[in-house]
Amino acid sequence: MRSPLLFPVLAMVMLAGPVAQAQDEGPRQLGAPPTMPPPSRPRTAPAPRQLEAVPVAPPDSTRRATVTAPLPAPMPAPASEPVYAPAAPGQLPGNNTRPTRFQVGLKNGMLYNAYDVEMKTPLFGRSYLLLDGQRRFDLTEIGFYEDESGHYVRTMLPGSSRETTLRRDKTGRISLYSITSAQYNSGPGGFGYPGYGMGGMGMGGFGMGGFGGYPYGGYRTVKTEYFSKDNGPIQSLNSRNLMLATRDNAGAQQLLAESRRFHQATVASYVVGGGLLVAGMLQTLRPTESGRAISPLIYAAVPVLIVPIVLQSKQVNNQRQAIALYNSSR
Repeated sequence: MRSPLLFPVLAMVMLAGPVAQAQDEGPRQLGAPPTMPPPSRPRTAPAPRQLEAVPVAPPDSTRRATVTAPLPAPMPAPASEPVYAPAAPGQLPGNNTRPTRFQVGLKNGMLYNAYDVEMKTPLFGRSYLLLDGQRRFDLTEIGFYEDESGHYVRTMLPGSSRETTLRRDKTGRISLYSITSAQYNSGPGGFGYPGYGMGGMGMGGFGMGGFGGYPYGGYRTVKTEYFSKDNGPIQSLNSRNLMLATRDNAGAQQLLAESRRFHQATVASYVVGGGLLVAGMLQTLRPTESGRAISPLIYAAVPVLIVPIVLQSKQVNNQRQAIALYNSSR
């Protein structure tokens, strides 16, 4: 009884589907091309998922601290080959050959190497250099030479037309040279004047008078110093010349200004001490009723004359510091 009703219902449902679809699409014109369905909306890509941060392990408090002290340098390996052959019994080690030690430069540009250089000063005749006991050169031909005592140059001194030999004491932008000579002082006791140059602001001859014994004079050794800037002409070593040569260095100028003040104080001390000494000697030689007695002015002059010795050492020290400072700067 139920089957005859089931078939008519299914037929109505199947026919109602196309009709409803036609009503939704709307009327279609004849001869018109079929309409394209509307494009579908693009799907938005999902945002990239951020990776989770890698967890950082907490510092291990129980881990030992790294030793940062440098390791000791390895000991050098011993030489694989001997430096020289061992000596046979009864013989000296090493060899008896020696390299060239000294150089002698002539004014014409020739350069000679020698093992031995000697200065010969005969009683009659001119001085000369003897190289290795064979080759001989007159001093007028020599520009410079070396021997066991140092390096020497032949040049003319300031204000002189004759050549002399100077020893090089220090090298640098400002090189120091000197010449040593013995001078006789005819003053009482060999005291005389100290070896302190009055030409310019500084040293002319460096050294104190010798003591020849009262009332006779004596010999003294005087070391006269000079300098040369950048291998230029020889100049007298004094504060005035050094200040002109080191104008491009403020530190050296300050030291030389102090040296100049020490020089002025030294000259004043000599003048005062010399005046007291002369006045004391006049009073001592003047006869009095009680006889001759040593004037107290002589005792007062002694400490005044000692002051320049201290000031002179300070002046020389400042000059040496200024030269060293200038040579160390570029």
